[in-house]
Amino acid sequence: MIPKRTVFLNLLLIFSVLLIGAQTTSQYLPESELSNNFPKPRIACGPWIQAAGETEFTVVWETNVPCISWVEVAPDDGTNFYVTERPKYYESWYGRRPVTTLHHVRIKDLQCGTAYRYRIFQQALLLDEGNKRMVFGEAYGNDFNFTKIEFKIKTLDSSRPESRFTMVNDTHGNDSLFRQLTKDVVKNKNNFVIFNGDMLSQIESSQQIVDGYMKSASELFSPFTPIFAVRGNHEHRGSASYDYMRWFPTSTSEPYYTFRDGPAFFIALDCGEDKPDSDIRYYGLSLTDQLREEQAEWLKQIITTDEFKSALVKIVILHIPPYPNGGQWHGTHEIERLFMPILNNAGIDLMLSGHLHKHYYLEKGAAGNNFPILINSNKTRLDAIANKNGIDLKIVDANGKILHNYLIPQ
Repeated sequence: MIPKRTVFLNLLLIFSVLLIGAQTTSQYLPESELSNNFPKPRIACGPWIQAAGETEFTVVWETNVPCISWVEVAPDDGTNFYVTERPKYYESWYGRRPVTTLHHVRIKDLQCGTAYRYRIFQQALLLDEGNKRMVFGEAYGNDFNFTKIEFKIKTLDSSRPESRFTMVNDTHGNDSLFRQLTKDVVKNKNNFVIFNGDMLSQIESSQQIVDGYMKSASELFSPFTPIFAVRGNHEHRGSASYDYMRWFPTSTSEPYYTFRDGPAFFIALDCGEDKPDSDIRYYGLSLTDQLREEQAEWLKQIITTDEFKSALVKIVILHIPPYPNGGQWHGTHEIERLFMPILNNAGIDLMLSGHLHKHYYLEKGAAGNNFPILINSNKTRLDAIANKNGIDLKIVDANGKILHNYLIPQ
């Protein structure tokens, strides 16, 4: 009878040989075979344009498998994309190209108010054996075709006579409503679109963002029309809420930022949560009181800049507005305490908000405000045009009917 110890050692030896053989096989497996057995990389959602400015923009998209990626850019001058080698812009995380499914590539050093064409490329990671070998597959462009699709985008321009934009908010993952509200963005020649918070009720996975609105946005307008997104109180919630800034990067790498388009200077603020950070619903994770304090100090500096002072029109984007009797909610009270004293003395022309799921237009003085506040409902969009004559505002329902019209003279 063979001793049990001998049997165990023999089995262990056999297992080790098989394991080494499997590793050796994978190490020397031809790259063509690896590629044939691996899904081709494709754009699963996107692209969309973030952090747009006069000389730069960021392209964001999601792929079906982990990839490395880059973007190639050409002027919109009628030349063939392949008439010459186009500059490549690589995704970089602190000096290293990431292998990821969510990509954001910053395009910079562009010309103000100029139209560009861009193409997206990605290579799937086929094999990762650490320091031994890392294999990437063939480079694929948009929909596996290098010549079929190229996207066009125009940089912002502070010298153009008007800023034309659309705003939606509080859709809470209602994708069919979102599609109805934003289906005419391209036709209406909007310079950009504002997402003013609570686009979801919470963020538990990236797929919620895709299904809730970004898949539709990428089909309808986002490859061509920049998006400026601000968080509502609900974007602070959920296990995947930490990824929000990867989906919607900004020029400051913070959830608050500024941008200039035509005669208008925009300040985008993060409202934080509506209840105290200690509320049991936040599980001890919320620090939005601190976030609002930081923003207030930043805001004091912004209103002293020449760019802000020289703008003919000044607009604030903030999901939670100050409103009559709103002080009974902690978040509103903090906004009134921290933001409003600064804004009331800064010559603001308009604040754009949501949160209440109803439409209100607050005249100066209605809520301790020295400027009008337009609060958009959760079932309408705002169409706006800002120029030297003032700001024209239209509230439009999902059927395209204009429900309200306001003109704020300059």
